[in-house]
Amino acid sequence: MAQSEFNFTKHALEKLPSPAPGKRAYHYDSKTSGLGLSVTSAGTKTFIVYRWIKGTGPERITLKRFPDMTIEQARNEAARINGAIATGSNPAEDLRIRKGEWSFGKLFREYLEGHAKLHTKTWEEAEANFRRYMEDWENRRLSQLHAVEIQKWHAKLGKQRGPYAANRALELLRAVINWAIKNKRIDRTMLEGTENPAKDVTPFKERSRSRFLLAEELPRFFNAVRDEPNAAIRDFVLISLLTGARKTNVLEMRWADVNLDQRTWHIPETKNGEAQTIPLTPEAVDILVTRQATKTNGYVFPGEGKSGHLREPKKGWNRIRMRAGIQDVRLHDLRRTMGSWQAATGTSLIVIGKSLGHKDMSTTAIYARLDLDPVRQAMQTATSAMLTAGGVRARAEVKHLPSSRRRVK
Repeated sequence: MAQSEFNFTKHALEKLPSPAPGKRAYHYDSKTSGLGLSVTSAGTKTFIVYRWIKGTGPERITLKRFPDMTIEQARNEAARINGAIATGSNPAEDLRIRKGEWSFGKLFREYLEGHAKLHTKTWEEAEANFRRYMEDWENRRLSQLHAVEIQKWHAKLGKQRGPYAANRALELLRAVINWAIKNKRIDRTMLEGTENPAKDVTPFKERSRSRFLLAEELPRFFNAVRDEPNAAIRDFVLISLLTGARKTNVLEMRWADVNLDQRTWHIPETKNGEAQTIPLTPEAVDILVTRQATKTNGYVFPGEGKSGHLREPKKGWNRIRMRAGIQDVRLHDLRRTMGSWQAATGTSLIVIGKSLGHKDMSTTAIYARLDLDPVRQAMQTATSAMLTAGGVRARAEVKHLPSSRRRVK
């Protein structure tokens, strides 16, 4: 996005070159504060006023095209707008109200209801990310979303929350605006140029995460789980570890999908869009038998909210991490732990992929022919190795972890 500053004259503006296709150049008048000229790749030249307004942020107000509007007329209009800003007004907001421009918060809710909830499995994560990282933009108008501000926001998030969180937030912002443009929910002329202002913001480089529970950490981990006073959290963590299933699937685990006689758990639909049947080790069965005796609804991990199941085990998981002294381990690392211990005990990558429900087009046919027996054996071998390393040697010791039923919020 090229830009320059010089004294506007008719000759100078007429001679301005057009930027490359898909780009837009901005030039600013050295005589009048905020007065600029936007030049598209097609050669269209439009006067604008770009000013920072206290309490709102950067605002870009579109005037008229050059040469239909003369330089003198543009300067006069810019002076009027600058005067209004000096008195505490926001001419851009007044213009948006007249045009009925949406706020980003309204656009996000439209995206959530009209697209994410209907076509994605991660809409709850998108909603949570909006609350975490974009809530300050609730009332920000779309014409206020500029590439420079988005770049600063992304960089700030990277420092405060880490590169992974910043990149997920950036992906969500891009997705919302792309959807809005494609489905004509917004007028493209309100945006910076005609493209997504987040399009050229460079994401942070990410390292693939390979963290899992090590042999020397397992004793502390199992002790910390044993000492967790919330039975639902304790059992949730153990089932997550012993099945290698994703957090969302464990939270939504239904008794109707659990067959204790056959020792299986059928997940109707996983993240990759396919069903999965997970063999249950004896240790996992013991936990489920205990939970079934006190079940209150159709969920293995019932909750008091509208969903009917446990929603967010973050606080309980943090208590366990702190007690175990393994603060850098995330819930998803329990899934990696099952896969890593299977690999460490000699399980083939094909069987590991089957047990974790990985989707790989090159091995789908092989997965389909695999019986559950080798998967069950691999998971049992890995479980035994983890329990031995963790000092929990007998199945009964897992079953009889202290079961305080006191609810901890």
